[in-house]
Amino acid sequence: MIPNQWYPLVEAQEVRNDKPLGVRRMGQDLVLWRDIDGNLVCQGARCPHKGANLGDGRMKGNTIECPYHGFRYGADGACRAIPAMGAGARIPGSLRVPTHPVREQFGLVWMWWGDERPAADLPPVAAPPEVTDNRKLYATKRWTRPVHYTRYIESLLEFYHVTYVHRDHWFNYIDYLLLYGTPSKFGLDGRERYLAATRITNHRVETEAEGQTIRYSFDHCQEDDPTNTTHYVITFTFPCMVHVQTEQFETTSWLVPIDDRNTEHILRWYEYEQVKPVLRIEPLRRLLPWASLYMEKWVQDPQDVRIMEHQEPKISAGGVNKFIPVDEMNAKYLSMRAKLLADASAPPRPAPEPAPAGEPAPQPAPAQDGTGRDGTPARPPASGGGRRPAKAREDATARP
Repeated sequence: MIPNQWYPLVEAQEVRNDKPLGVRRMGQDLVLWRDIDGNLVCQGARCPHKGANLGDGRMKGNTIECPYHGFRYGADGACRAIPAMGAGARIPGSLRVPTHPVREQFGLVWMWWGDERPAADLPPVAAPPEVTDNRKLYATKRWTRPVHYTRYIESLLEFYHVTYVHRDHWFNYIDYLLLYGTPSKFGLDGRERYLAATRITNHRVETEAEGQTIRYSFDHCQEDDPTNTTHYVITFTFPCMVHVQTEQFETTSWLVPIDDRNTEHILRWYEYEQVKPVLRIEPLRRLLPWASLYMEKWVQDPQDVRIMEHQEPKISAGGVNKFIPVDEMNAKYLSMRAKLLADASAPPRPAPEPAPAGEPAPQPAPAQDGTGRDGTPARPPASGGGRRPAKAREDATARP
């Protein structure tokens, strides 16, 4: 799990002011609630008294009440009442729960997981224009799967597995008929075209200047029939967002770590542009995204998960996969993830001592052991894959 990032937890509409919502994310039990003015609160869910889960508790005005002994905690985490000690009791300052920075954006609740910082120093929630500027209607649903989030993310960063994974369930014929079949044959050639498309061509990976977003475009096609081609654009933004856009559909997934064995998949499915001219009424246009979400949850996604559950090792990282050139997006994701983890764990640089008046500040000599002046690994030359220029460029080959 990458520290110092905003992670989505749930849909904003799930958090109410009349009942707390308990969730588990980042290996921690959390509780979400709103005060009577609607302000959002995210806290550690374990009551420090005897470890009961506050997510099972009740709301009492602007406090959350522990279900075990009625201890009440405010939005700042401090204990406000201990019924067993009476109204005038002196409450120990150690009776408090941790409170996490939280924001509402893009219809989701986001928690800052990382260093404690003043609110003004927290970065904005990262999301690409594909999400921030998207004006399409959508439906959102979430579910839990027993796989590590790195493997889950990998499965959405490439789509050449679909020919082999999504081919046997009878419900997949809806995909074949509506998304891959040709109108001249009333969609009945959909399965044949779906299974024949096995080759990836025109693949290109670009990394944005700030190093948080990767874009991958490619054609998934039938080798001997260029008319049977689906063009994909996959956008990944750290720590866990995957946006997929094709001519047929558009989705955004957030693969949020619950712990090292489980992942919460928050999936947003956008309306189909093909039917927009026909269905003018918004509720009707939302029906198809909702139907697609249920199909994904109960049919398509379980087919992927059955494969992922048997992958070894359970957690993906550099060097554990033998990538081929079309896995360039996967390789880039893992290398950037490793860098973010290293940056988050690196000790802070000490402030330089001021130089005596009138003298220039001394400059440390370059290290001779392959490390930089601050002790971190020295950057390789540009030709070896060092810092990218401000404008993103294509990587030549995939790297394990």
